Amino acid sequence: MRKRRSLSEFKAGILAGDRVILAQAITLVESVLPADQALATALIQEVLPHTGNSFRIGITGIPGVGKSSFIEVFGIRQLDAGKKVAVLAVDPSSSLSRGSILGDKTRMERLAMDKRAFIRPSPSRNTLGGVAGKTREAILLCEAAGFDLILVETVGVGQSETAVKSMVDFFVLLLLAGAGDELQGIKKGIVEMADCFLIHKADGTNLDLAAQAKLSYQNALHLLPPSDKGWAPRLLLGSSQTGLGIQELEGILISYREQMKQSGFWEDNRGLQRLTWLEDQLQEVLGHAFLSHKEVKKSLEGGKSKVQSGLLSPNLLAQQVVDLFLAKK
Repeated sequence: MRKRRSLSEFKAGILAGDRVILAQAITLVESVLPADQALATALIQEVLPHTGNSFRIGITGIPGVGKSSFIEVFGIRQLDAGKKVAVLAVDPSSSLSRGSILGDKTRMERLAMDKRAFIRPSPSRNTLGGVAGKTREAILLCEAAGFDLILVETVGVGQSETAVKSMVDFFVLLLLAGAGDELQGIKKGIVEMADCFLIHKADGTNLDLAAQAKLSYQNALHLLPPSDKGWAPRLLLGSSQTGLGIQELEGILISYREQMKQSGFWEDNRGLQRLTWLEDQLQEVLGHAFLSHKEVKKSLEGGKSKVQSGLLSPNLLAQQVVDLFLAKK
C-alpha cells in the first residue's frame, strides 16, 4: 500500500496545481478516519492564505433541466478564455450502498477530457439536502491550486440549494419552458436565493415556447421581495446546443462581481459564510464526540427499544444522554 503523503507534500503539490495531489487532498478531507481528519484540518489551515481569489458559482435546477450539459458548454468557454475551471458536482448517494449513483465525468465528457479543467464528483453521504459535507474544504483546496472559477452543481432536490448558497458568491437557477407561472413548483425560498434565472433548452422548436415562458417568469419575479444586497436577479434564455445566453451570462457575472465588491457585500458575504461553516463544524465535531462517547452509546442502545415501543419519550432519552455526556466531562 502506498505511503500516505505528508502535510508538506500535500501543500507543495496543491500550490503547484498538481491535479492528482489535489484529488488526493479532497479524498483526504472526505475521509472519516481520525488520522486523515487531523491531517486534513492541518492542510486546510496551511493553504488558507492562498485561498479566496476565485469566483464561486452555484448552479441548480430540477432533474432533466440540463445542468451538466450547461456546465460543460459554459466551462469550456471559460477555459478557452484563459480561466482555470473546477467543477464540484455533488452526487446523491444510494441509501443502500452509500455509493455514488451519478457519473459526472460521463455526463461532462468533453470537459472531463480537457486537461485544463478539474471535475470532482462528491458523494453526499446523506448530509443535509444531499450536499457533500466537505464541499467547502474542496472549494478552498481548488482555490489554493490556482482555479479561478469554481462551479458547484447541486442535486436540485430542495435543501441542498440552501447549503450551497452558503458557500458560493453567485447562484444560477436553471429553468425549463412550459412550467407555467409557478416556477415549476420550486420552493419560494430557492427562487429568492437566485441571482440569475436561465431558461434552458431554448433552441429549435422550443425557442418560441421559451420566449413565452420568459415573459411569464418576468411577471412572477416582480412579486419577489427586493434583495438586501441591491441586486435585481437577471432572467435570460440559454441553450447548450446553440450557446445562446452564455455570453450574456458572462456579462452578468462581471457586473455582479464589480457591483458586489464595490458595495462591500462580496467580502461581508464571504465572512458570514465562514461563520456559517464554523457553526456547521461545531455541530459536526460535537455530534461526533457525543455519539462516540462510550457511556452515551451504552445509554442510547439501552433506551432505543423503549422509545421504539412507546414506553419512553424521545425528548426524555435525549435529555438523559446529554446530561450524562456533560456529567462525564
